[in-house]
Amino acid sequence: MFFYNFPSNIQWYFLLDLLFYLQIMALKPYDLRRRLYVIFRGEEGLDYGGLAREWFFLLSHEVLNPMYCLFEYAGKSNYCLQINPASTINPDHLSYFCFIGRFIAMALFHGKFIDTGFSLPFYKRMLNKKLTIKDLESIDTEFYNSLIWIRDNNIEECNLEMYFCVDMELLGKVTSHELKSGGSNLLVTEENKEEYIGLMAEWRFSRGVQEQTKAFLDGFNEVVPLQWLQYFDEKELEVMLCGMQEVDMADWQRNTVYRHYTRNSKQIMWFWQFIKEADNEVRMRLMQFVTGTCRLPLGGFAELMGSNGPQKFCVEKVGKETWLPRSHTCFNRLDLPPYKSYEQLKEKLLFAIEETEGFGQE
Repeated sequence: MFFYNFPSNIQWYFLLDLLFYLQIMALKPYDLRRRLYVIFRGEEGLDYGGLAREWFFLLSHEVLNPMYCLFEYAGKSNYCLQINPASTINPDHLSYFCFIGRFIAMALFHGKFIDTGFSLPFYKRMLNKKLTIKDLESIDTEFYNSLIWIRDNNIEECNLEMYFCVDMELLGKVTSHELKSGGSNLLVTEENKEEYIGLMAEWRFSRGVQEQTKAFLDGFNEVVPLQWLQYFDEKELEVMLCGMQEVDMADWQRNTVYRHYTRNSKQIMWFWQFIKEADNEVRMRLMQFVTGTCRLPLGGFAELMGSNGPQKFCVEKVGKETWLPRSHTCFNRLDLPPYKSYEQLKEKLLFAIEETEGFGQE
C-alpha cells in the first residue's frame, strides 16, 4: 500500500515481487510528480534517494521483461527493447502500456534511471521525429537490406512482381495490409518504387503496435508532457532515461577488431589517443554513434551483439581523407578514412558523432 507522509510527498511501501500497477494507475498525474520516499518492507530506513533509485531500477527490470510479451528485443541485440506486436495476446495490454508510460515518465521526472533502454527509433517516436529508412537497420537488418536492394536495382529488369501491399503473420494468423488505397492492385515500378519503399518502411516501424505506442505515449504524457522533450534528440533522451555508463577503455580496446587496418596503423593509434583524451560523455556518444545505444550488455564490449549474433566493435578503413567517418549500427562498425594527421581525425570524428543525423549512420 502507499500513504501520504506530507502533502508534498508520497511514501511507498512495496514488496520486491509486487508491481504497483493499480496504485500508479489510480493516482492523479500530479501525485506521481510529488517527491517520493521508498521503503522496502523489512528494510525500513530513511530514503535519501538511494532506495528510490533502486526501486525504479528493479521495477523497470520487471515490467520491461520480454517474458511478459509486452516488449521484445530490437533486432538480435540483448539490450534494446521495442514494443512487441504480439502483446495483443493479453486483453489488458493497452492498460499495461499506459501504466508503463506513466512509470517511465516518473523515472524521468524524478531523475532516476531505468534498467533497460529502448531502441533509438522508439525514442524518435516519443519525440515525434520523422523516422527514416536508415533507422530500420538497427531493428530489422534483413528488411532494411531488402528495401536498399529495391532502391539500388532496376526491379522491372528483374521481373519482380510486387504490389503496394504486405502480409504479416502474428500469433499464427496471416493478414494482408494495403500500403495505400487500392494497393493490392497497384504494381510497383521503377517510377513509383520510392513511394513503395517509404510506405514499407513506415509500415515496418508501426506494424501491429500503433495502439500500444499510443497507450504508452498517453500514459507518459500524463506525467511528463511530451512537448517538454522537444529540445532533446533521441540520443539525449536515451541518456536521460538510462544514464551514462562509465566506458572502460581497456575493455573497449581489448574487444575491438580491425579491417584493412592493424592495431599498429597510425590511424588506429590516433583513434585510441582520441578516446583516451576524451571525457566519458564523448566516449559514450561515440559508442552510441557506432552501436546505436549508450548501453552495454553486462559482459561489456565482449558481449556486443549485431544483426547476426555476437559482433565485436570494428574499425574499418574506408573512404578518402576528405570523408566523414560513417557507422553501421547493426554491425557495430566504424568506417574510418585514412586521415593524414591526428588533428584531422579528431576534427572529423567529433563532427560525425555530434553533428550528423542519419547521413553518417546506416
